[in-house]
Amino acid sequence: MRTYLSAGLSAVLLVLLAVLVPVGALSAWVDLEIDNTDRYVAAVAPLASDPAVQGTVTDLITDGAMKQIDAGPLENTVRDFLHQAVLSFTTTDAFQDAWNAANRTAHEAVTAALNSNTGEAVTIDLAPVTERVKQNLEANGVPFADRIPVQHTDITLISADRADQLRQTFRLLRTGSLRPAAGTLAVAVLAVVVAWARGGGPGHRRSGPAALSATAVAGLGFALGALVLRAVVAYTRGRVLSGVPDTETAGAGAVYDALTASLRTTVWIVFAAGLAVAVCAVLVRRRAVRGRPAPGTG
Repeated sequence: MRTYLSAGLSAVLLVLLAVLVPVGALSAWVDLEIDNTDRYVAAVAPLASDPAVQGTVTDLITDGAMKQIDAGPLENTVRDFLHQAVLSFTTTDAFQDAWNAANRTAHEAVTAALNSNTGEAVTIDLAPVTERVKQNLEANGVPFADRIPVQHTDITLISADRADQLRQTFRLLRTGSLRPAAGTLAVAVLAVVVAWARGGGPGHRRSGPAALSATAVAGLGFALGALVLRAVVAYTRGRVLSGVPDTETAGAGAVYDALTASLRTTVWIVFAAGLAVAVCAVLVRRRAVRGRPAPGTG
């Protein structure tokens, strides 16, 4: 029937949208969030109150300090005391400010690492955070606080080998910018217009049902593309965290989840919208077909 898209065209449109939707969303995400310092910092700012991040930061700073402290038989006692003092600091506004400052500084390093060929891991340097911790603990008279070394102490976000695997993808997404997202919408609109024209064009009784059929397929394509995007985000998370040291996995996972939160939100918005469009188009088409005069009548 000409009022329906052919099975072949429907399949092509579904596959095309299933590919374009995640590519468009990822390209827009890189352009609007990963490459934008303010949005990057805003995305990871809430992690200052995340227990996983607080725990990772506390462990790294405590371990660094204990390498400089010879407490003899009291080593475990000193470690526990210092660990609790640092952990307590991570609940303060000062830690939030230090975390934001560290990530603002780290953003340039993160984007450089993803855009270079140096084989470097993607990390967050905790030196600014350590400096604020040390100042706070010294001001409060915490023993051994002056022995905390302020040095490069990193949370690994992406290991060097995983970063090498992701760099080319990031470059392609960065080059695409917002164009793939615009192209996705253009493909969907073009499919509807072509179906409308194939149905006979303006005034033809088949043009409406044909356009509605195309709209339903496009809606399903967007919904399918959203599910593909969700699978990509989940798969990449597993791949990224598999290369992170076990002691930093919780913190790195929290950062990954914070940076991809907008993508996960996009998944459900696009899925719900695509499914709603498809269902509405099918219902409207059925009503239009039922209300159409039978051939040879009217």
